[in-house]
Amino acid sequence: MAKLCKAGQQLREMIDDAFPSRDRSSDGTAASPGHKAHSPKSDHNPVGPEQIVRALDIDANLASDKSATFDLANQLRLLARTDKRISYIIFNGKIASWVGNYRWRKYRGINPHKTHIHISFTKLGDKDGSMFNLPILTGDTNAGTKSNSGKLGKKLFGSRNSNIPSGGVGCQCNCECRSGRESASHPSVSKP
Repeated sequence: MAKLCKAGQQLREMIDDAFPSRDRSSDGTAASPGHKAHSPKSDHNPVGPEQIVRALDIDANLASDKSATFDLANQLRLLARTDKRISYIIFNGKIASWVGNYRWRKYRGINPHKTHIHISFTKLGDKDGSMFNLPILTGDTNAGTKSNSGKLGKKLFGSRNSNIPSGGVGCQCNCECRSGRESASHPSVSKP
């Protein structure tokens, strides 16, 4: 049976705690057999004998204040520079990965990921379920350790501190996470 990596479990729990009434309709983890067949390299596909999934989709409707989603995506991007459990983030037509030192750049997949934030994890996240130092989730505007506090900066508000352009959520395009294809409502991805 497929299971989400420990880092993904921890991040989802932290998001659920911070936004208990959030919409979960576009959440997703493990790929269906159809998704696996069309997208063999997707991080939604379980790997290894333990069948670990290294991808998490979080619905973009976190709160009535839509800027919270932009803040979360941007704080994940900044944290990924030092937290090596995070491989890449896709949201609102942008991707941030080690290519370009986690700066937002145009995402060229079929779906711009406006209905959800896609977070992919590295192998380090398989067994490491430690907390993520994200001010939007912890309430700590000084979150971070000595090694990364200077890189995290101060708490972000809205998308003004991000180079993700503001825009609405609710895109109904086909979705492509990494090399995989999914619909915006994620029928091919198991719900947690």
